[in-house]
Amino acid sequence: MRRSRAASLAAIGAAATMVLAACGGGGDGGGGDASEGGVYADCATDPNTCNAVPADQLQQGGAITFAMEKDIQNWNVLSAEGNVLETALALKSVLPYTYYTEPDLTSAMNEDLLASATMTSESPQVIEYVIQPDATWNDGTPISAEDFIFNWKVQNGRDCPECAVASTSGYDRIESVTGSADGKTVTVTYSQPYTDWEGVWGSSTPMYPAHVAAQAGDLNTPEGLAAGFTALGATVPTYSGGAYQIENWEQNVALTVVPNPQWYGETKPKLEQVVFRVITDATQEPIALQNNEVQVIYPQPQVDLVQQVENIPGVSQYQGLGLTWEHFDLNLANPFLADEPLRDAMFTAVNVQDIIDKTVGQFNDEVTPLRNHNFVTNQEGYEDVLPAEQGSGDVERARQILTEAGYTNVAEGQQLTTPDGQVVPTFRIRTTAGNPIRTAQNELFASYVRPLGITVELVPTDDLGGTLASGDYDIMTYAWVASPYPFSNAGQNWTTGSGSNFGQYSNPEVDALIGQAGASTDIAQAREQLNESNRMMAEDSYVLPLYQKPTFVAVQDNVANVRNNSSLDSPTYNIEEWGLRAE
Repeated sequence: MRRSRAASLAAIGAAATMVLAACGGGGDGGGGDASEGGVYADCATDPNTCNAVPADQLQQGGAITFAMEKDIQNWNVLSAEGNVLETALALKSVLPYTYYTEPDLTSAMNEDLLASATMTSESPQVIEYVIQPDATWNDGTPISAEDFIFNWKVQNGRDCPECAVASTSGYDRIESVTGSADGKTVTVTYSQPYTDWEGVWGSSTPMYPAHVAAQAGDLNTPEGLAAGFTALGATVPTYSGGAYQIENWEQNVALTVVPNPQWYGETKPKLEQVVFRVITDATQEPIALQNNEVQVIYPQPQVDLVQQVENIPGVSQYQGLGLTWEHFDLNLANPFLADEPLRDAMFTAVNVQDIIDKTVGQFNDEVTPLRNHNFVTNQEGYEDVLPAEQGSGDVERARQILTEAGYTNVAEGQQLTTPDGQVVPTFRIRTTAGNPIRTAQNELFASYVRPLGITVELVPTDDLGGTLASGDYDIMTYAWVASPYPFSNAGQNWTTGSGSNFGQYSNPEVDALIGQAGASTDIAQAREQLNESNRMMAEDSYVLPLYQKPTFVAVQDNVANVRNNSSLDSPTYNIEEWGLRAE
């Protein structure tokens, strides 16, 4: 795709929804260790262009198979149910969008879809998009203002109350969306400024075709919008506004896409097809790669898996540190965890550096403790906002916190007792079943708090999203896969009553500061406000950040233009450029 760096106010919008693995400004998007090399030798210094091969040096034709770790259950990535990373990466080839994330974690405009995106007014905030004149869906229908309007209506929380969207952020601040110049100019007026406007209609909330949704209902009514929204999730797409279109889908087996003959973008696909093969057991991915059953894998790295891939001849690998971050969350609905001194003590007893050394540090020596909930270390705006004690592993200080608060029996082998005489019960710490690193992290958590008289039991889950949404946990370990728009991320995760605020945290001062940051046209001030809100939240000991979770991509060395992208956009962000090296 033709792409350009964005020069704008934006940094994330709740529109650029985070997902469970689940910032504007320049990071290098890199990271990794000495295992990097081969076609990825330049990725640490040139993340946006490494493994780049010009089109005239690629084969015409051929296929690439990409290992996908989850089956597709819902085709609507705008919905709460369909908001899954694997679905989004597979549909990157099909759905159009306004902005996306480069591998260096900067935001860029999609020049295949847009000729321009301009803020024409700050008060009220008005954004004008000019759609490329030849941008069409694969049935010949122009991509137009009607598509912007439909996708706004189903996500703004007002026009379609029955649309169960993953997030309304950004869309809920839009007052009107109008079209002109035969629908190729789109004027968007905000009721209040939105710092992360680039995330709206961006790659994490891509556009679905209004004319296809209209086949299910009248888009001028709430009922019709809901019918169209539901139909998009239930039906395998035959439509495409991207470089590829879906040729075949076999549940739990594979999704096959082929070039879209109506593709309007400058870069025409060289491949005859891309196959997304479903391999839910990550331990089988290196075997499939070695046997040439797949040519690209993008699993969560584990020690054994990384070592296996290192031993496969003719394969290159790369680890990136980006917008995915690991953390421990506490459920404040538990009346014992609702007491802040107990939370303070637990987070003080946890030793984050020790966790890193015993897990991801075994295969990546660049991972360091993350000490911010909204910015990652290689992102503009990052500051250490956590109290010095948090994550320190200082058990004596943790005991002191509890004793000063009136707790008794603060010792290993005893049962911690609250100031009013209640025995603190066993807490359940949960994470996805079958993930060795997270299991190890949970075992370590239990060992850190045991000297405080606290017992923690490991209880795995096969349904991370469902377990979080139901609140069926005391402590949870998981990761957020973020977009580059930190202000909307914060609104989605930490504000009172948000659907993604699973542990029911509430602090009106934090809410106010997040709201102010998200409605600012001064990016520097917005970052300061967001970090100030983060300091308050950190003092409340709700979520303990651990580290940026390494992403891991490995390819056969004849595969060109596939590179790491440690964001929601994943390696498929440039799928139209993929190809096989000419022999």
